[in-house]
Amino acid sequence: MDGVHARPATRADVGALSRTLGRAFLDDPVMCWMLPDAEARRRKLPKLFSSMTRHQHLAHGGVEVVPDGAGGIGGAAVWAPPGAWRATRAEELRAMPGLMWAFGRSLKRGVVIEEMMKKAHPEEPHWYLAFIGTDPDVRGKGYGQALMNSRLDRCDAEHAPAYLESSKPDNVPYYQRFGFEITGEITPPGGPTLIPMWRAAR
Repeated sequence: MDGVHARPATRADVGALSRTLGRAFLDDPVMCWMLPDAEARRRKLPKLFSSMTRHQHLAHGGVEVVPDGAGGIGGAAVWAPPGAWRATRAEELRAMPGLMWAFGRSLKRGVVIEEMMKKAHPEEPHWYLAFIGTDPDVRGKGYGQALMNSRLDRCDAEHAPAYLESSKPDNVPYYQRFGFEITGEITPPGGPTLIPMWRAAR
């Protein structure tokens, strides 16, 4: 873990962190369902993450990155602070061109998933982990752990709970190690199951 430290992201990081998240989510079940063509996914996911980070999350101060030591970004986490997980109308409108470009006709599927996620979302104020991912080239080197610990330490300092939805069943034990517990399932018609997880305040 030496030299692997999370820091707040800046606007200048958005391009690199979006490419990293694009690579991290290439085999994600939800993204594969939304964009079945692997080449389209490879091309479009960075634009999707760029749009959502730039227009919905960066201004709230919940985006963190871990530099990879070679001038790039090895991992990134996109959190929404308490009370700010729901995008405002203005944020949605600013992000929409990027979402339309990424998903095209599949955007309807995205709307269905998003509505189901909103229904399941806890109302109690909490930190919400919207996305976390590391570049496949640096997996297992502590980048994800640095990102998780950085924000969860703050949660604990603020005595705030945290929430996420795991789109990969394989990742559930990983989140459980950080104190998250399964609270249910979200399964869109014909789509993959997401697993909502809650970490109580401590």
